[in-house]
Amino acid sequence: MRTNGILMALMLLAAPLVTAPVLAETPAAPQPFVAPDFVVPTLVEGPGFKLVPLGPALVDIDYAAYMSSITHLQQTFTRSPNWPNGNITAADAMADMETEAGRFARRESFAYAVLTPDGTRERGCVYVYPGRVPGYDAEVRLWVTKAEFDAGFDAELYAWTKAWIAKDWKFRNVAYPGRAIPWEQWDALVAAKPAP
Repeated sequence: MRTNGILMALMLLAAPLVTAPVLAETPAAPQPFVAPDFVVPTLVEGPGFKLVPLGPALVDIDYAAYMSSITHLQQTFTRSPNWPNGNITAADAMADMETEAGRFARRESFAYAVLTPDGTRERGCVYVYPGRVPGYDAEVRLWVTKAEFDAGFDAELYAWTKAWIAKDWKFRNVAYPGRAIPWEQWDALVAAKPAP
């Protein structure tokens, strides 16, 4: 009887140790690209242009802009023959617009058309992406058509964009690949980033 009592007492003492759940460390939820209370701009006016989010309503003027500058954009913006290229169809262009609009709506990244003040022609685009390299919380890229580049608008838009991002967005450190950071250096940083 005494043995049974001792065994019972030991079992009762050990029970919490056996049945207690093991608490594993829960990985921290990823931080949103922009704060939930940040009001993302949807119309921004600059000197001789305006920025509006890319989306299906702009498919025709966006397509006309980049197709007018295939070689220029392959050499300066994407550094790739994949975009833009002469085989892009109207369906491809619309799918791209829907993708950009979806990312904007989900606050994952923000793509803007740079339009003339009357909205009838696209002069280029500005993209605000999450930073891909440690130390940068955002990556901003932009392009202008070949005609706009030749007219000097690229330098003007870049200077304006840097001031706009610094003033209106809440980033700590912004990368401007191919501009403030040479492509070779940026490519090395991207290649060296730790795996997720």
